[in-house]
Formats: sequence, C-alpha cells, structure tokens
Amino acid sequence: MADLSVDVRVQYPEFELSVAQVFPGSGITALFGPSGCGKSTLLRVIAGFERRASGRVHFGEEVWQGGRRRLAPHLRGVGYVFQDARLFPHLSARGNLDYAHKRAADVPAHYGFDDVVDILDLAPLFDRRAAQLSGGERQRVAIGRTMLARPRLLLMDEPLAALDTRRKAEILPYVSRLATAFDIPIIYVTHALEEVTQLCDRIVALSAGQIVATGGVAEVLERLDLADVQGRFEAGSMLRGHVAAQDTALHLTRVELGGFALEVPEIGLTPGAEVRLRVRARDVSLARSRPEGLSIRNILDARVLSISEEPDTAHAELLLDLGGQNLRARITRAAVRELGLVQGAQTFALVKSVSFDRQAWPRADAVAPP
Repeated sequence: MADLSVDVRVQYPEFELSVAQVFPGSGITALFGPSGCGKSTLLRVIAGFERRASGRVHFGEEVWQGGRRRLAPHLRGVGYVFQDARLFPHLSARGNLDYAHKRAADVPAHYGFDDVVDILDLAPLFDRRAAQLSGGERQRVAIGRTMLARPRLLLMDEPLAALDTRRKAEILPYVSRLATAFDIPIIYVTHALEEVTQLCDRIVALSAGQIVATGGVAEVLERLDLADVQGRFEAGSMLRGHVAAQDTALHLTRVELGGFALEVPEIGLTPGAEVRLRVRARDVSLARSRPEGLSIRNILDARVLSISEEPDTAHAELLLDLGGQNLRARITRAAVRELGLVQGAQTFALVKSVSFDRQAWPRADAVAPP
C-alpha cells in the first residue's frame, strides 16, 4: 500500500497550519491533539476539501496536490467518516449500503459486500432506517457505506465524539478491525487518549497547527514534555502484555507484562491473548519502601528514569522503568523532595486504576481491584 506524503500550509486570520509528514501505507495512525490544533483541517487538505491549502500532497506516485495540479476529491479514492453518520434518512441501512456498493461497482477491490457486512455485523440492521438506529449503529452503517465505496485511504474525523461511553465500547472493536480486515491505511483524528491506546499503531501529535511528536503509541505517551498536548488530567502510559490467568471466582484477571504482572477486573479473554493497558499518571502513587496493609494490590518495583517538575504548579511528572516497559506517575513536587526521589532511585509504584485495550471491553474503564 502506498504511503501518503504531505507538506502543506493553510493560512487563516488567527491560525496557521504548517505540516510536513509521511503517513505509512498500513495500520492506524492517530492524528492527535487538543481541540483547535488543526487535526480536522489537515484531514480536509488530504481529502481535497480545503481550497486554501498550498504545498503538496502525494499518495505513492500520484500527485493529489502540487504546483498547479489539484486532483478533485472524488478522484482521490479517499473514504471519509465524519462525527455524524450522514446516512440517507429515507433509506434503510441496507439501502444506504447498496447505494455505495452500486456506485463503486467498477472500482477494483479485494473484498465484497458480504465481507463488509460480516466484519461490521450489519445484517441485523438491514431493515431499519437511520432514525431507528442507535448512535453506534449509525456509525457502523456509515463506516460500512464508506468501505463499500472501496477507498484506498480511510480518514476518520472523531467518529466516536458524539457517542457516550457505552456506545463507544460497542463500536471500538469494529473500528479496530478495519485496517487489517480491509488492508487499508487509516488516519484517525481524535483528542481522546483512550481511543489512541485502544486503536492506533502510531501517533502524529499536533499543537497550534504544528507537529510536535511522532512515533509509536507507547513512545509518544511516555514523553513528559507533551503534557499540554495530552492533557495533564489524562496523560499516562500504555503497557503491553498478555492474559496469564483468570480467577473466575473473584472475577480477576492476571496480566503478565514482561517481568511483572497486574491484577485487573476480569477480562473476557483466554490465557495468552494479547492486551494493551492504559494507566493514567494521576492513578500512580509512589513509595520508597514496600507498603503493607493497603487495599491497592498492584505494587510494582520501579526505577526513576526522569523527573520533570512543573514550576508554576504543585506537581511533577516522573517516568519509571518497570523492567523494560515505562510508566508515568504524577505526584506533588513536595512528595518528590520528601521521598528523596532522584534519577536512578528505586521506588514502588502503586497502580490504582487501569483502562483496557481494544480486545477487552467488559467496561470502558475499570478501577484496579482494591
């Protein structure tokens, strides 16, 4: 699959977008950042909707924009999923799907109508119109309709922003299958870190119209200098592991993470299944000696890699080594001094809350067992 290369600028009276980036031709890339940073504008440039954009956009060897050339949006082979489903209200779910399928009948693709229906589980929705569908169901139909147009690149502009936590949990497993099931690169716009860790392979982080970080999800989330981009309240780490054991009596799951383990509320997966866990920095406390008599069960040996104090606040961000994987902690500057924490110091990390990955959604966010 071809890579997407962009080097573009868009000038507004109060804002300028200036981005040079290559998006890989496979997997899901998160275009991440706070509201107003230019994420949706960049998506519009890629799709060909933004007439004020200057610069170049190449998809493999194809020039979508460059010099005097500007390829029309409908000739780029881009699928675009918006926040709102934009289904035809007078058609059933099946009618919406048929519309896209028939219009793209001459476009080559390695998948067909039934493949899209099966992967997104759309058959039970066929006879219902948009008004009879839940928000998550409407988005599934909208995604199906987009895929039946047989795009070569899929752009998703905060497709879950209008959904509540329950509806997000319903649709996330479907979204996570798209890139591999259809062998299509996806650029996924969001400002929600839980969606990034649950869905994406890499991050391009934007702030004020500029790229401030790129890389793998875990790598970018570990950067202490991106607190303003991630949001101090939600900043954290992503840990990779596998299900080691289930305690069905107590409804707990043991997750091995390479030399250490976490106990979390029951995940409905068999032993050996891979998972991602997101731990927010604010949900990690530190101790210099192993505490006893606590309700917190996840107490991990750790070593301080770095400390970043925030001089205008009471807080400090620490990056900890857990024997190969890194964990962020957000504590007070006073606690750093009282505990004598410095780079290289041994400590114990107390993990109070964990969010589950894309394969494990018995609930959208669960507190680690007391």
